[in-house]
Amino acid sequence: MDSTPDQHALPDPDLQRFLDIATEAALAGGAVLQAHWGTLDRHTIEEKGRPGDLVTVADRASEAAVLAVIQRHLPHHSILAEESGFQATTTATAIDYLWAIDPLDGTTNYAHQYPFYGVSIALVIQGVPQVGVIYVPFFQELFRAAQGLGATLNRQRIQVSSTATLEQSLLVTGFAYDRRETTDNNYREFCHLTHLTQGVRRGGSASVDLAYVACGRLDGYWERGLSPWDLAAGVVLVREAGGQVTAYDQSPFDLPSGRILATNGHLQGELSAALAQAQRHTLGLS
Repeated sequence: MDSTPDQHALPDPDLQRFLDIATEAALAGGAVLQAHWGTLDRHTIEEKGRPGDLVTVADRASEAAVLAVIQRHLPHHSILAEESGFQATTTATAIDYLWAIDPLDGTTNYAHQYPFYGVSIALVIQGVPQVGVIYVPFFQELFRAAQGLGATLNRQRIQVSSTATLEQSLLVTGFAYDRRETTDNNYREFCHLTHLTQGVRRGGSASVDLAYVACGRLDGYWERGLSPWDLAAGVVLVREAGGQVTAYDQSPFDLPSGRILATNGHLQGELSAALAQAQRHTLGLS
């Protein structure tokens, strides 16, 4: 259903190799997270700037394990990781191949032993997310996708839901760390959609939210204020599972914007219109 350019192009033969490397890395990071599960000393949990933006020893250890795998296999690729930032190489290939990595998406959940978190790894090729792996270690769920190769959960093919209307839907969203500082905080959108649907969940892990849209557990997702490492892997999953990913207004999705609307495709227009209506109210417009 997604009209993204190259949607129907033949897959790059290297994508399977990249997908396998991403899988190895995600499983390595997930093993680290499980080893640290329940062992964190609350006094060692840090805030990175804004209230609620946490980092732990588990984040850093997981990222080290992920980077070790990717750099061993693909030392000529660039990396954008949540904790260590951007790492470029000097080769021409590095410009076109960028790994977007969140070693622990859902740190607040993890720190409170709330088991909704994951490792998110994506390969962005020439600005387009083309490989994505999300591993949810507590539930041992491995989501994988690559452009043209489909999407799987624990190696079984998945697809988005067939829900046709907002009234029948279960949605998910989240709230950015700057929500206390801006009126564009998603509160009105959350309330508005809660009344129009069977419910709106707030999972606390953008990558897992997107994985759940891809496998049909949820029908749609929107959020703002996100980083590329939060979104890139899930975008691949949703698209390869037959869903649609755009900006709020259904214009083409822009990864650096941090704003996403992802659905099973059937709900894209209706959810976009509902978000626009809520935003008009936020701005005091009719």
